[in-house]
Amino acid sequence: MSAAAATATDAAPKKGKKKLIVLLAVVLVVLLAGAGGALFLLSKQAAHADDEDAAEEVAKPTKHAAKAAPTFVPLDTFTVNLADRNTERYAQIGITLEVSDAKVGDQIKAFMPAIRNNILMVLAHKTADELLQREGKLKLAAEIRRETLRPLGYEIDIDDEAEHADDGAAKKKRKRRADDLPVTQVHFSNFIIQ
Repeated sequence: MSAAAATATDAAPKKGKKKLIVLLAVVLVVLLAGAGGALFLLSKQAAHADDEDAAEEVAKPTKHAAKAAPTFVPLDTFTVNLADRNTERYAQIGITLEVSDAKVGDQIKAFMPAIRNNILMVLAHKTADELLQREGKLKLAAEIRRETLRPLGYEIDIDDEAEHADDGAAKKKRKRRADDLPVTQVHFSNFIIQ
């Protein structure tokens, strides 16, 4: 019995060593998997941060970019009879003004009745032939800009300024360079002539 008992005691430590080695191997695999996962997540976050930095650099304004986004002031659609002599024609024109900032947009809204009147007067003196040509539309945009600025106290010169100028009103109003004016562009949102 003593020989049988001795082999049983020898087998017990060998089984314990095998269990310990297997347990250490499992712990080592778990630790390596955790470390690998952590490295993967950290590298993914670093790549995402690099992408954000690159996006911020692209989004940074350049010296030539606008300092602030423009403000757009849409006007109600204008429907007006045109000045064609032989036929009765009308125009339906949608206009959006591009202004330098929201404060100017509020100012334009305050003067809207006078601005709409001025624009209607300009449109009523146009013929369909004038408005169908690109040059006619460009001239109309310049005239609309001028007539929008008048109630705000600005005066700009365009080709037919003498035709629409008041006697002494031009002297009282501030004259500025065209690029310093609060209304920067006139955009047509629709342009229908029938």
